[in-house]
Amino acid sequence: MEKMIYCLIAVSGNPEKPDKHLVDIKGIANVALTAVYLNGIAAVVGENTKSELISDKANAIEFAGVIEKLSQRFTLLPMRYGSFMESTAAISLMLERNYQEIVQNLHKVEGKYEFGLKVFCDSEKLKARILLETQAGTESLPNTSTEVKNSVFRDYVNAKLKVHRREELMISYVDSVIAGINTQLTLLQSEHKFKKMASASILIDSIFLLDKGKKGELIDAIKILQSQYIGLDFVLTGPWPPYSFVEITIK
Repeated sequence: MEKMIYCLIAVSGNPEKPDKHLVDIKGIANVALTAVYLNGIAAVVGENTKSELISDKANAIEFAGVIEKLSQRFTLLPMRYGSFMESTAAISLMLERNYQEIVQNLHKVEGKYEFGLKVFCDSEKLKARILLETQAGTESLPNTSTEVKNSVFRDYVNAKLKVHRREELMISYVDSVIAGINTQLTLLQSEHKFKKMASASILIDSIFLLDKGKKGELIDAIKILQSQYIGLDFVLTGPWPPYSFVEITIK
């Protein structure tokens, strides 16, 4: 019977097999969860079928909830929702083929959580403030000849240059904020990823992989950043299982 894989876990650090820890955690549609073992790692699976799991938001949320519960018991690598294999034997072969990468990734996330940090802003107000502070708004195109001094062409080029300059200043400002975040988080020894200007309102969308015991220090660091950057809103989420830091392509 086909099985859905919820996550890959480390079991070498547990004196007993994790079966007893899975008894009180149910999968989607209340199915029992079991483990397929191989040399200190295991795949947590449930006997869901593809026909049972209509790909909708409710099931995806329930899947994430199961992963969250499992992450409180095990070091794990979350699998993508809807990861099916046809049998236990096929899962065992998958574990064998990918053994080294699985072990390396489990070691990387051991004892760590993922946190998200979004930096929100009013982009138009921010651009206007940056222009004012740098006096960029007063810049104009140098006169190249008397013939084009008052031409429509000159006005058009000036407008384009101003837009380009605004974007350059915005990117430079975002880089400075990221540098400020990195300065605060250096002592926390976090692994991180940044996405610049994710939308009109999200200046920075970032994620961090951090030791579980450093959540308080992270919150304190974000409070300092909030006080340093007036006009920006720093929103921290988590802790989450390490979805964004699993670097493995299952073969």
